[in-house]
Amino acid sequence: MFPWIHGSNLHGVYHDIIECLTAALEARDPYSEAHSERVADMSLDLAREIGLKGAWLEHIHMAAHLHDIGKIGVPDQILRKPGRLLPHEWAVIQRHPEIGYNILKKSRRLRSIALLVLHHHERWDGKGYPEGLKGEAIPLGSRIIALCDAIDAMTSKRPYRPAFTWQQSWEEVVANKAIQFDAVLVEVAETLWPVWEKRWSAKKAG
Repeated sequence: MFPWIHGSNLHGVYHDIIECLTAALEARDPYSEAHSERVADMSLDLAREIGLKGAWLEHIHMAAHLHDIGKIGVPDQILRKPGRLLPHEWAVIQRHPEIGYNILKKSRRLRSIALLVLHHHERWDGKGYPEGLKGEAIPLGSRIIALCDAIDAMTSKRPYRPAFTWQQSWEEVVANKAIQFDAVLVEVAETLWPVWEKRWSAKKAG
């Protein structure tokens, strides 16, 4: 379709598209600014720490950048609401993994990434969404993104609550080990925790 795009250029084009999609979401949702980047960086760290390499790393990194892209399909009055969401509003928000999946699967080259995005709100105990997958039935990349997304959410200030300290966040992660999160990933995250805290504490405080 685009004969001038080939070889190594194609790889760069896909990264540029991902940056544009992320920027489009950030323009609508102030909370998303830098959130996706932090989740992507943490996910890459965690994936490397468990020994993933090559295309696995790239797919997880890109999926983490795009994990919330489905929020483009959420109405502004819900997406940008300053207070806590009502049950019917929360139900709309919970559709964002499927919306993101439907956006990304339109590209044959992004379908593996789309699957990771679809399942990034599943829980180890099977009580997540959208499909209620349990344990290792959840794609590994989605399990990684789910943990990193939760960490960044907890350590970020929201209109309805202050940010958790990194210690409070760690205690919450440990309390949900093998319940919400993959226990192995939690154990590996413990080794990375001082790095993450040092990297982002000052930036978030500012």
